[in-house]
Amino acid sequence: MSKLSARRVETVKEPGFYENGDGLYPSVKPSGAKSWILRTVVQGKRRDLGVGPSDLVSLAEARTKAREWRKVAREGGDPFASRNVATVTFEEATAEYYRLVAQSFRSQKHAAQWMAGMRTHVFPAFGNRLIATVGVVDVRKALEPIWIKKHETARKIKQRIEAVFDWARAEGHYVPENPARGIKRALKPHPRNPTHHAALPWTELPAFYESLNERVGVSARTLQLINIIAVRSGEAREARLEELKGDVWTIPAHRMKTGRAHIVPIVPEALRVLDQVRRLDKEYVFPQRGRATDGAGKPQSINVFRALYLRMGCEGITTYGFRSTFRDWCSEVAEAPREVAEAALSHVPGQIERAYRRSSLLDRRRVLMEQWAFFSTSAA
Repeated sequence: MSKLSARRVETVKEPGFYENGDGLYPSVKPSGAKSWILRTVVQGKRRDLGVGPSDLVSLAEARTKAREWRKVAREGGDPFASRNVATVTFEEATAEYYRLVAQSFRSQKHAAQWMAGMRTHVFPAFGNRLIATVGVVDVRKALEPIWIKKHETARKIKQRIEAVFDWARAEGHYVPENPARGIKRALKPHPRNPTHHAALPWTELPAFYESLNERVGVSARTLQLINIIAVRSGEAREARLEELKGDVWTIPAHRMKTGRAHIVPIVPEALRVLDQVRRLDKEYVFPQRGRATDGAGKPQSINVFRALYLRMGCEGITTYGFRSTFRDWCSEVAEAPREVAEAALSHVPGQIERAYRRSSLLDRRRVLMEQWAFFSTSAA
């Protein structure tokens, strides 16, 4: 294929990659920003390496740099590590950092959300800028639109930006101090009015649980299990049959919010619920009706309970709130020791408490959950 001329590179406007020979591509983004991309194999894996914005790096310079990097790659090195500050954009640095840490995320969904947040809230602001030119003002402008309206999202995005700059400084791609560190002082204070998940009063739980018994759908069984053993919604919806062994359910660390495996005692009432769905799928305990394109089962959607509440005519409660219902009952009725109730909810203990607590308190939690199950089914 013939190589593009410098003039042709200047005139192309349609988003996409344009072949220029030897793995060098002019890339045009939907925003119109243009940059040079070297597509090559580095240490056995195909990589796309940004050579620089086309308005700062000429075609001749891009070809020269591409030849140098291909030589580094052929010799088993990593061309990205040899790049200087002048050619690395923030988006490229983010992609490289993400490549290194993606395996540490607790799930593929979490990994996808990490990068999606950067694409939505950061890259439009300064993703195509050379990382050496990004400063505190740029980071502040990216975070301002969501700092109050979507504070939890903004807080996570801020942490990701900070991590990328820390990595870039360690690799020699950024010299100044991290511009995301201390940025909170340049943003409007977030109002400290904590909102709590709407919870059903514990006195109303038996009647609600009995109404679930009268329904035949899988989502009703899932919600019963969430109630009876106080697990989180995602932990139940994505439960796999292989995690259930007799009267114990071991939720692996990568599916836990805490990042730590959680052993759950399955009391008789929970076993009764599980027996009603045990043969619906070969992999998931609570599968969707539809299946993946390859015929495999899929876990329940996060939206199933919203539809269930509408069918039941329930308003003003949330699925997460049932954990609060259980916790209130532990304090007001069961008078359960704090450490047992917190362990049942898989809350991470404080540093001092961790030093003294070495067990999962499984036997004591089983007694507590049996008492809770007896109370929950008392309207039957």
